[in-house]
Amino acid sequence: MTENEFDTYENGEKTGTQSENKTSSKKSTGKKSNAFMQILNGEFLTKEFFLSNLGYIFFIMGLLLVIVSKGYYGKQLIDETNKTQRELDQKAAEYIEAKSRLEFVTRRYKLVEKLKSRDLQESQNTKKVIRLKKTDE
Repeated sequence: MTENEFDTYENGEKTGTQSENKTSSKKSTGKKSNAFMQILNGEFLTKEFFLSNLGYIFFIMGLLLVIVSKGYYGKQLIDETNKTQRELDQKAAEYIEAKSRLEFVTRRYKLVEKLKSRDLQESQNTKKVIRLKKTDE
């Protein structure tokens, strides 16, 4: 061993020297970069693994399309719900406005003024209600 090389131990077993570990880690990073290059240039599409699992890959892609379309459908439903809520609020405001106009037009003094043109007068006598008690015989 040279002075820069040290033995490494893992769980009590010798795993190699430090210089050997460095070369093995370089090989693994080289393999990772090789896999990355295969993805970039499209070589992985010709691999046996990809071709044998092509149906599964299409299934996953179909599921992804369903998820995306579900998101758009949910957004459309939210937009329609908000539009309907705005219309409902507008109709409620129109109802309240119409109700207040009706109350204003049908006030007692307005009706008295309209009845004067027909020579009708408001009765000064209050109406009396006669109620009979039913007797059970």
